[in-house]
Amino acid sequence: MTLLYIFLVLLVLAGLVFGWLKLYPAIATRRNLARLGSEAPQITANGIQFRDLNKNGKLDIYEDPRQPIEARVADLLSQMTLEEKAGMMFHAMIGMNRDGTLTETLSRDGGPTKTSEVVAVKLLNHFNILNVFEPREIVAWHNRLQKMAEHTRLGIPVTISSDPRHAFSNNVGANLPAGAFSQWPEPTGLAATRDAALVEEFGDIARQEYLAAGIRVALHPMADLATEPRWCRVNGTFGEDAGLSAQMTFAYIRGFQGEKIGPKSVACMTKHFPGGGPQMNGEDAHFSYGREQIYPGDNFDYHLKPFEAAFAAGTSQIMPYYGMPVGTQFDEKGFGFNKAVITGLLREKYGFDGIVCTDWLLLNGFSMFGKMLIEAKAWGVEHLTPLERARVALEAGVDQFGGETCPELIVELVRSGKISEERIDQSVRRLLREKFRLGLFDNPYLDPDVAEKTIGRADFKSKGELAQRKSIVLLKNGLEKPVLPLAGKPKIYVENIDLKTASQYGAIVTDPSQADFAILRLNAPYEKRKGFLDSLFHAGDLDFKSPEKERILGILDQVQTVVDFYFERPAVIPEINQKCAALLGNFGANDAAVLDAIFGRFAPNGKLPFEIPSSMDAVRKQKEDLPYDSENPLYPFGFGLTY
Repeated sequence: MTLLYIFLVLLVLAGLVFGWLKLYPAIATRRNLARLGSEAPQITANGIQFRDLNKNGKLDIYEDPRQPIEARVADLLSQMTLEEKAGMMFHAMIGMNRDGTLTETLSRDGGPTKTSEVVAVKLLNHFNILNVFEPREIVAWHNRLQKMAEHTRLGIPVTISSDPRHAFSNNVGANLPAGAFSQWPEPTGLAATRDAALVEEFGDIARQEYLAAGIRVALHPMADLATEPRWCRVNGTFGEDAGLSAQMTFAYIRGFQGEKIGPKSVACMTKHFPGGGPQMNGEDAHFSYGREQIYPGDNFDYHLKPFEAAFAAGTSQIMPYYGMPVGTQFDEKGFGFNKAVITGLLREKYGFDGIVCTDWLLLNGFSMFGKMLIEAKAWGVEHLTPLERARVALEAGVDQFGGETCPELIVELVRSGKISEERIDQSVRRLLREKFRLGLFDNPYLDPDVAEKTIGRADFKSKGELAQRKSIVLLKNGLEKPVLPLAGKPKIYVENIDLKTASQYGAIVTDPSQADFAILRLNAPYEKRKGFLDSLFHAGDLDFKSPEKERILGILDQVQTVVDFYFERPAVIPEINQKCAALLGNFGANDAAVLDAIFGRFAPNGKLPFEIPSSMDAVRKQKEDLPYDSENPLYPFGFGLTY
C-alpha cells in the first residue's frame, strides 16, 4: 500500500510539472504582450491617411512619407529611449510555426526565439528568419509579426533578413533550403556561367521572391575568395579569381538592390569583409581551431577587390568575418572587434557609411538545457566578458550585433559612461535610415495572393533550371574519342540519381556489369567531424578514403562510367579522373539538368571557378591567400569543354 501511495504522489507531481511546463509559456507570453499598447490608428491630414505609429493623435514627421528621410530619422531618433535604441542594434534569429503563427516555444518547426519577449520586452526589430513554409503561411507569419511591432510604443516596423535560400545547400550555419523558392546553382555555379547578365537576372528574381515573403535584407553575397580549397565555405563564393568575383558581386548586388535602395529593393549585407577565404589550413573561423586568417603570399589587398566592386554597386551593408588576421599590420583580433579594419579600412579608406553588422554570436555562445552548443566567436578577445566585448566592437565601429538578443549590454555601457549615447545614435541613425529607404514605415504588410503568385513562379523556376544547366562543367570526354553525349536509350546503372528521372534517359539496371554505361553522381569528399556545429560544415581533406575510394574505382573497372561531381569544394580525384570515361562538375544542379548534359539535350559550357588540385600534397603546399597556386593541377581555373 505504501508503494502505491508513493506511486500516486509521484504521478501527481509529474502531472503538475508537466502542466506547469505547458502553462508557463502561455503565462510568460501574456505577461510580455501586456507591455504592448494599441495598434496604430489611421489619421487624416490634407485628405491623406497616415498611420499614427506613436498613437499620439497627430502626424509626426517620422510618420509622414512626404518628409525627407533624414528629417524622419532625426524626428524618430529624438523620441526614442535608450532601451529602444539598444534593441535596434541586435539582429536575432527567429522562426515561424508551420501554420504561420508566431513562435513562443522552442519546437521542431519553430525557431530559437520567443517572439513576444524579443519584440515586446527586448524591443528588437531586426530578425534573421530561419525556416519558412508555404507562401501564404509566410505572409500570415510576417503580418502577425509586423502587427506585434506596430503595438510597441513607437510602432517601429520589423526588418526581416535571410541567408541564401535559392540554391542546393542546407546548412543552418551558412545557408538554407530553397523550399518554395526557385532553385538556382550555388554562387560558384553562377560564376561558372561567366554570365554577369544572368547573375543580375538571378538577383532580380530572388529580389521579387524575397519581397513577396517580406525579406528585406539579403545576408549575402559572399565576396570572399576561395583561394584555400579546403575551406568549408567555398560554395558560397564566386570562386578564387578576384576579377571574376568582382564582376559577379557587382551584378548580384545590382539585381537585389537596383541602382539605389528603395521600397522595391532588397538590401545586401555583403560579407565577409575584408575577405574570409585565406583560413589557416583551410579551417573555418566559426571554430576556435580555425580562427587564424593568414597571408603567406602577402596577398591581403587581392582579397579586397570583390568588396571594392560591392562598394561600387552600392551595397547597403557589410558583415566582417570572425577570423583574426595573423602576421599583418592589423591587431590580432577578430575582424568584428578590429578598429583598424572597420573604422580605418572600411569607414575611412573606402568611405563606407552603411550598416556594419557583426557575424553571428560574437558576444555570447549558444546554449540549450545548460549545455554550450556553440562557443562565442570572440577571437582575440576571448578573455573579455560579453559586456567588454560589446564595448570593443562598438569602439571598432560596428552598428549591429548578429545573432544576439542582449540589448541590456548596450544600456549598461551607456548608463555606466563607458560608451556615449551619441555613439549609439550614430548606429541607430544608419539602421533607421535603412528602414525608411525600404519603405517599411509606410506599409510593411504583405498580400498573400501576391506571395502565392510570385514565390516559385513557373518562369522563375525555369530560368533557375536553365542556369543550372549553364553552370555544368565538362572536364573529360573519353580518351581517344568522345563518349558524350550518350545516344539512344542505353542500359544504365546509376547511383544517387532518382530512378524515375533516370528512366527517361535509359533502361535502368541494378548491376554495373550488365550496363552499357554507369552514371555516378558523387559529392566532393570531406572529413566527418564531431560537434553540433562542426558536423554541419564540410571541411578537411579533399580526397576519398578507403573503402569508398576502392568501391568507386571498382565500378569504373567494370563498365564505362560517367562521373558527375557536386563540387561543394574542389576535390582531389586523380584516380577517378584517370579511369572514368567522362567527368563533369556541377555546383548545384538537379538530376535532370545533369542528365540533359550527359545525353546531349543541353551542351555543357561552364568554366571552372577554381582549379581542381592533383593531390593533397599539392593542396598542403599551396598558400592560403594565393589563387590557383597548387602544383600541376588536374584541371586549371577556367577549364571547361563542350561538344
